[in-house]
Order: sequence, then C-alpha cells, then structure tokens
Amino acid sequence: MRFEPVIGLEIHAHLLTASKMFCGCSTQFGAEPNTHVCPVCLGLPGALPVLNRAAVDDAIRAALPLSCTVHETSIFARKNYFYPDLPKGYQISQYEQPLATAGVVELPGDKRRRRVGITRVHLEEDAGKSLHEGFPDSDRKTYVDYNRSGVPLIEIVSDPDLTSAADAADFFSRLRAMLVWLGVNDGNMEEGSLRCDANVSVRPFGAATLGTKTEVKNLNSFRFLQKALEHEIDRQIAVLREGGRVVQETRLWDAAGGRTISMRSKEEAHDYRYFPEPDLPPVAVTADRVARIRAAMPELPDARRQRFVEQYALPDYDAGQLTQARGLADYFEAAVHAGAPAKAASNWIMGELARKLKEQNADIVSAPLTPPRLAGLIALIDRGAISGPMAKDVFEKMYASDRTADAIVAAEGLAQIDDESQIAGLVADVLARHGDAVTQYRGGKTTTFGFLVGQVMKAAAGKANPKRVNELLKRALEA
Repeated sequence: MRFEPVIGLEIHAHLLTASKMFCGCSTQFGAEPNTHVCPVCLGLPGALPVLNRAAVDDAIRAALPLSCTVHETSIFARKNYFYPDLPKGYQISQYEQPLATAGVVELPGDKRRRRVGITRVHLEEDAGKSLHEGFPDSDRKTYVDYNRSGVPLIEIVSDPDLTSAADAADFFSRLRAMLVWLGVNDGNMEEGSLRCDANVSVRPFGAATLGTKTEVKNLNSFRFLQKALEHEIDRQIAVLREGGRVVQETRLWDAAGGRTISMRSKEEAHDYRYFPEPDLPPVAVTADRVARIRAAMPELPDARRQRFVEQYALPDYDAGQLTQARGLADYFEAAVHAGAPAKAASNWIMGELARKLKEQNADIVSAPLTPPRLAGLIALIDRGAISGPMAKDVFEKMYASDRTADAIVAAEGLAQIDDESQIAGLVADVLARHGDAVTQYRGGKTTTFGFLVGQVMKAAAGKANPKRVNELLKRALEA
C-alpha cells in the first residue's frame, strides 16, 4: 500500500519589540540569567499585565502579507499547564478568538504552484528556558532562566496542506524571509527567536481521512525540520505496514541519532483548560489602524523581485537572489540610482561583495563599501579606465578603507593603459624578443597567440587594455 504524508506547521516567532508582552522588562538576548524579570513576568501575586501596543502592531504587520483577516476583536486566554519554566503556572495566549485567521501562502515551483492555508496568527507570551547542561551539577539539577518569560511572540499555524518534508522546509524558509523582511523578527533560529513545531501524519494514498498525527517539537533549522519529517514519515509508514498503530504523541528530534524520540503523550485543547484571561480586556483593532499599518508596509519580496525583472531587465535568477533580504535589495537599488548599470551592479553584489561579506561573516547592512562607491568602481570599468583584474584589486582596497575608486586609482597609478601608440610600442618590443613564437603563429600554431598576449600584459604590468592588446597584436602578426 502506498502512503502519503500530511503536514502542518506551527511557527513561533519572537516579535522585535524593546520590551516584553505585558511588562516593561527588556527583551534583549544574552543578558545574565534572571536579570530581565519583574513581578509581572514572574507571575508574582498582585502583579497585573498591561498589553504592549507595539507587539500587536507587529503581529498585524505579519498577518497582512499572509492574506489573513485581522479581526476587530480578539481575546487573550490562559493556557494552563505546569512546567518549571512557566512561572505563573499558565501561559497568556489566544485560543477561541485569535488576532487573525484564514490566510494563504503561495509557494512557487518549476511545475506547480502550491497553496498553503494559514489557519491562524495569534499573540502569546513565551515561557522561560530550562537549562539542562553546562553546570557542574547538571547531572542532578536543572536550572531555569526566566529572562525569556513574557517575551512577545506570534504563532503562525498552517493548515495541513503540506505533502512533503521538502515543501515544509521551503514553507518555513519563506515565512522566515518574510518576517525578517518586514522587520518583525530577526530570524535567529540558533538563539530561539524563531522555532517550528511540525504536525505530521500519513494516510493511504488518495484517502480523504487524516491519519493519527504526531508533533515534532522545537525544530530550529530548515535542515532539521526536513530531516525530522523525513524520518517521522518513514517511521509511521513502517509502523502501519507492520500492522501497528501510530500513537498520538509529542516527539523530539535527536540530531545526533538522526531519529525522532518520544517525549510525552500529545495534549488536547481541553487538557489546557483554556479560559479568558480575566486581567486583560479584549484586544480592539480598528479598521483605520489596520489601514495605517498596511499603508506603511514595505514592498514585499515577490513584488520587488518581479519589479526588478521588469524595471531593470534582470534575469529571474539575479532578481531572486537580490530579494533574498530587504537590505540586499535596497543596496542594489541604491547602487543603480547612483549610476551603476543594473546587471553590472547585480554581478558585483552577488560576486565580489557577497564573497567578502561571507568571508567576514557580515551582512549587507554593515558593509563598509557604500552603494555610491561601488557605482563609482563600475563606472571606471565601463569607461575603460581600469581592467577587470585591476577592478578586483581596487575593490579590496575600497572595502578596507573609505576611499573612492577614483582616489585609489590616481594615488597608486593603477589607471589602465589605453593609448594605442603606447600599446603598439609594447607589442613591437614583444614580437622582436619572441621571434620563434611569431614564426610558429604565422606557421599555423595559433595557440602561441595567448603566450604573446601574456608577454605584452606582463610588459605593461597588467595595466594595458586587454581588448586593445588583442586587436593590435593580431594586426601586427597578420601584417
């Protein structure tokens, strides 16, 4: 019997607010444990929460590109469960009336476009963090850091529309890129500010009824998500083929062992005993507020990619690469507005600049080489003032300083030799010194032409215009 997987994702994204969801404590990552805490986020008796308006705005900003309906009224609820990292004994989340629902994401493909429904986008506070290792007595004790407790996040829940582990990883990747592009999440999965839980089941191919699902928790990379789902799909199929029954449970991904392992039985909604949060009023979102947020939204990646193709005549590949990040797209357009031809700017940004940023583990926003200075370098190449190899040398010097390409070329005598009489003199001298190569070329051994070109370039210290060298050398040999 053939089986097919059915996958839905729950993506948890920290919002980039300065303070927590219901108090004024800092959300900054990496502080000393238990220093960004107060009676509110620790759940001490008598402390009352106050909703962070910026968190609601960020959540709306994330929901709109997903084509969700943002509701005028949403309600916070208490999700009751006991873990040591949950100081109140409950989490303030949204349940029956979330902020936004019924969206859709289009996943483009070579042969098909895939539509993934968005069930809901809701607001909630994060829990603290249990620390199971790194201490002398970690074999006997678990430590808890409550700095993360109360950090605002959104949970984006997809419909069970994904049918392969690769599609799930692609969907997660695209959601991450969109959230970072909008400036509502930093995309840092290593620090835990973006996490994913995957619900997966298998069923006989073509069946309408869903199989029993398992949940794989806390996947913090696209690779781990794909590997975990591939393993879990294979595991469930093997269980069914052997006549067994898939158990509804929560599982963890063991990266070292390349397998999922059982964590606990899967809770149902009634296990959490949801009820409306008595200390918070309903969240009221007016149509005017949504309209203002929508009007201030940046051009989204897919629209910008299409515009780059149409406005700048870029290949689809270039446009796709340049819109991987908003800062990269902004840099490209700034270079073009400074006078650089679009294709040349794209080549330099995706080539030398990308290499340099990767080498230094930096991002485009912090690049010391500004778009106008890159445009100045490209202008020198276009008018023949420097050659391609020279340009790479100038680029390195520009990146390491605040000098322009013109200043570097002038100060270091790097200008390309383009004068015909000067190059002709160099050609004549090389031909006189390499009579054997000249005789071989004229006798039909044309491979010696490259040797002679190299000799002319060597005599010019690499500064001669290669195109002019080729023209004048060929003319002299065939005279």
